[in-house]
Amino acid sequence: MSRFLLVSLNIKAILQETTLHLRREKLRAMTGGLGLGDAYGATIQRIRAQGGNRTRLGMEALMWISHSERPLNANEICHALAVEIGSTNINTNNVPSIRTVLGCCQGLAAVDNGSSTVRLIHFTLKEYLSGHGDLFDKAHSTIAETCLTYLNFRAIKDISASDPRDPQEAPFLEYSSLYWGAHMRKELSDHSKCLALGFLDRYENHISAGLLCRSTVEWRLSFDKPFSALHCVSYFGIAEVAIDLIRTKRWDVNQRDSAGLTPLMWAARQGREDVVKLLLEQKHTQPDIPDKYHGRTALSWATSSGHEGVVRLFLGPLFDNPRSIGRWWGVSEVMGALFGKKYVNLNRPDNYGQTPLSWAAFNGRDGVVKLLLEREDVSPDRPDHIGQTPLSWAAQNGRDGVVKLLLEREDVSPDRPDNSDQTPLLWAAQNGHDGVVKLLLEREDVNPNRPDNGGRTPLSLAAWNGHDRVVKLLLEREDVSPDRPDNFGQTPLSWAAQNGRDGVVKLLLEREDVSPDRTDHFGQTPLSWAAQNGRDGVVKLLLERQDVSPDKPGNFGKTPLFRAAENGRDGVVKLLLEREDVNPDRPDNGGQIPLSRAACNGHYRVVKLLEARKPATPSAA
Repeated sequence: MSRFLLVSLNIKAILQETTLHLRREKLRAMTGGLGLGDAYGATIQRIRAQGGNRTRLGMEALMWISHSERPLNANEICHALAVEIGSTNINTNNVPSIRTVLGCCQGLAAVDNGSSTVRLIHFTLKEYLSGHGDLFDKAHSTIAETCLTYLNFRAIKDISASDPRDPQEAPFLEYSSLYWGAHMRKELSDHSKCLALGFLDRYENHISAGLLCRSTVEWRLSFDKPFSALHCVSYFGIAEVAIDLIRTKRWDVNQRDSAGLTPLMWAARQGREDVVKLLLEQKHTQPDIPDKYHGRTALSWATSSGHEGVVRLFLGPLFDNPRSIGRWWGVSEVMGALFGKKYVNLNRPDNYGQTPLSWAAFNGRDGVVKLLLEREDVSPDRPDHIGQTPLSWAAQNGRDGVVKLLLEREDVSPDRPDNSDQTPLLWAAQNGHDGVVKLLLEREDVNPNRPDNGGRTPLSLAAWNGHDRVVKLLLEREDVSPDRPDNFGQTPLSWAAQNGRDGVVKLLLEREDVSPDRTDHFGQTPLSWAAQNGRDGVVKLLLERQDVSPDKPGNFGKTPLFRAAENGRDGVVKLLLEREDVNPDRPDNGGQIPLSRAACNGHYRVVKLLEARKPATPSAA
């Protein structure tokens, strides 16, 4: 058995023990008292003792596995190890096999059977390597230089930007295109900067530009405008390279790419403060222009992503945002030219009417919301095109911290309905955000019974979705009507019953002011709905009540048993047939009985249950 395989088996044997004590005992037995870190250290020494190219392969493989931005598959890591930094083309004869690479790692690396990615033998090895930074000299700059060397290869540059190239033909292309900048941002070297500038000189026509752009946007691209070098470095946040690009004056700082975004928008969206500051300092930068597809500004992107440092730059001394100009005139570029200041409309809505504050509230960015609310020229209660305010969005998404901040403002209406007549409380109740519900119920100016345009109250929506804790909070209020019907005559109990919300049904049935047998506009009771939808638990709870009629016909003469039978709800049918006051042969208005309806619909288990029941006497009908 080879040495590296023996080491691998020993480490696996140690890590397979189920407790820390047993692992330590196994370590003592195998290493004569040495710890796991010592075992890793000893293996590193064996890798180095191999000498020559085997040492290089083993150590570089461990460097890639422990420092890559995502797990690499076997083909990717083998091609990465074949790159000679500074070379001009691919040498396919220099690509090692994965078997050779793993052998050089002396058992510290393996290929994952499920994902086919190369991984370290255990997470403790990752911790060990992280704690011994001297093992890999300038790992991130080395990886960046390797990626850029690969992207500068003639064979890669010759690939058409629209070429759907098979990844197997250029296995390292995707990783190097998407992550060279991430490594460079972490550790910049003069050589990597030189390679980057050479690569970016013709970036717009390079296949990696399209790969990066496609990987970073969520909407369909038109590709009518290029993803430029300045867009690229703004996305990655490499200020040192951005400075050199701007000095050449080859790129329009306000140019929109295929995704409709400017370099400033990319930097703001990614939270790249140094690049945002650099771009904002440029004379011709227009910070308040919207993107092409959504109408969102750089500030809007920064607020939705929660980048407080970037937001502070937009609120800082670089800008002068008088309320009258920034909000109403919309002439920021003209005013900037006249007074030497840039203007940003802090309330500028996008194509959907959502302001930067609205986006921050939507995503629960407490710090950004706090920064924006400190400005007098920010409108905290401005509705978007569907009538939702920042408070409404925060309540809908359960953003307790944002809700608390907004409720502290006197100029925020806590009960303001949107275009569907849904208030913040309705949204919070519907989505089960009990923390937000609690905050809103503490307000005297919030109506806990206010319905939406369908007549559904917060209690009704909470019951519909089975949010027990919200239902409990609402039922503790004396001013909440627990049996209020909506526009279709359906009560909270009716909605809970038809959706099988056993916990909610139980809470509502404990109330004396809830009618458990109330008929809606469809002629259906809570029991009828529960039977139709096969909610066995709810049916059981309702049948325990003396004030529920188990054989009550609704519209078209259909009883709960009939509805359960025609829909194949054998569990419910069984429960109803146990009742003496249920007539199994009661016909609907068309003369069909449950048995014939079940047979017609092919529900044979229901048919068997009904046939096993003795026929009812004629008088029972």
